[in-house]
Amino acid sequence: MEYRQLGRSGLQVPVFSFGTGTFGGKGDFFGAWGSSGVREATRIVDICLDAGVTLFDTADVYSEGASEEVLGKAIGKRRDRVLISTKATFRLGEGPNDVGSSRFHLIRAVEGSLRRLGTDYIDLFQLHGFDALTPVEEALGTLDDLVCAGKIRYIGCSNFSGWHLMKSLAVAEKYGLARYVAHQAYYCLVGRDYEWELMPLALDQGIGTVVWSPLGWGRLTGKIRRNQPPPKVSRLPATAQFGPPVPEAYLYTVVDALDEIAGETSKSVPQIALNWLLGRPSVATVILGARNEDQLHSNLGALGWRLTPEQVARLDRASAVPLPYPYWHQRGFERNPFPTPG
Repeated sequence: MEYRQLGRSGLQVPVFSFGTGTFGGKGDFFGAWGSSGVREATRIVDICLDAGVTLFDTADVYSEGASEEVLGKAIGKRRDRVLISTKATFRLGEGPNDVGSSRFHLIRAVEGSLRRLGTDYIDLFQLHGFDALTPVEEALGTLDDLVCAGKIRYIGCSNFSGWHLMKSLAVAEKYGLARYVAHQAYYCLVGRDYEWELMPLALDQGIGTVVWSPLGWGRLTGKIRRNQPPPKVSRLPATAQFGPPVPEAYLYTVVDALDEIAGETSKSVPQIALNWLLGRPSVATVILGARNEDQLHSNLGALGWRLTPEQVARLDRASAVPLPYPYWHQRGFERNPFPTPG
């Protein structure tokens, strides 16, 4: 396992982490992802630790807290061997303050996560989304208090736009508060919007990217191909409306390129898609998801080898999309050192 520094912090994280959205299985949405109970989750944690995957990502809204509960029990007495990342901001309850990044909600959310996880600290706590109604100073001040109290060790955010993240960093610097070291973001071969602004920001400001849904919301598992019927077992039909849109013709162009390289490398489509991400700038760790042991073992096969520069270039070309303004204009400026989508 390769380890990388998480942003501008001293924390080392494995390049692959494990996402526990498949733990718990409560509700139609998360039930479509998976429904691992404690026994199966414990076996998955075993496999992860054997492979050096020591970072486990969850959130309070995953299966209404059941994901955190299952993860905590699956880790058991191995707490000192793992890093736990969890998130809060989205609604968890019916009350007017059961949502957002207010001091009221964040303190309650952290206390709830600690209780469900069965631990007294969280290694990486992330805001799951940007709360435009709560002052940034209030959210960051609360997170700083929780860091000082020893309940959180590092903070990050998720699904922020560029200005959300930059404003937060500026407020943290102005008041000497704990600073975001991670941004959990959607990024994959069929979702390269991250590269337009968030990647240059991460490189400039020292933010480690924690990649979620690296297989494009289940589209790059190798089960979807041109002129073939949809897979019988997939979470995509039940959850596609909640995920990122991907035009069909574009998807097939990318999958065709992946299939071609799979034939050259004897690697699977998801292994190639994951390996491509490991070579991208700013990426600290890629969150793997797996319904079962076989999927996990298969995804771990993306480690220990590298695509050739020519293969990377072909994937870049196949997945390229037109840039919106002002990024197409900035792309040609000789004094722009940051990468832009190819």
